[in-house]
Amino acid sequence: MGDAIDLTGDEGVIKTIVRRAKPDATAPSENLPLVDVQYEGILAETGEIFDTTREDNTVFSFEIGKGTVIKAWDIALRTMKVGEVAKITCKPDYAYGNAGSPPDIPPNATLIFEVELVACRPRKGSSLSSASDEKARLEELKKQREMAAAMKEEEKKKREEAKATAAARMQAKLDSKKGHGRGKGKAK
Repeated sequence: MGDAIDLTGDEGVIKTIVRRAKPDATAPSENLPLVDVQYEGILAETGEIFDTTREDNTVFSFEIGKGTVIKAWDIALRTMKVGEVAKITCKPDYAYGNAGSPPDIPPNATLIFEVELVACRPRKGSSLSSASDEKARLEELKKQREMAAAMKEEEKKKREEAKATAAARMQAKLDSKKGHGRGKGKAK
């Protein structure tokens, strides 16, 4: 869908948007540094999936900029918005480097992640400066939930439409076969 974007200037982290977020979607910020993501990690050399949250439909949560994840994720997630899905290609210097992460990730491996930013949140226990900040935060979370629900509903509707179209095609085929080659029912 999208063009490849070099986020580091040295082709160390390349981002390609697979699905765009809605224009008014929230992005991680200083006030919303905690992110929830779903992802699938693939070894670029072999195409082998080495990690995923999709199989059990879980989310992975972390705080951007704290060094708790590979550098590529800290860089790429800052550029995403809730609802966006991106393919992130990470050279070894921005992933696990010379050491790799045995046994699943060999040394000097280039990794490809398909990442969906599910939500952005404030730190637990962070003191927001005023009631209006708290209200704005709650409104933002509500908007994020509504957008996620709307996207899921839209996807569900598309699946149902595809099923209905397939069922109609099958019924049309069955109807066209009725009455052919029977030889009965001559009008008198």
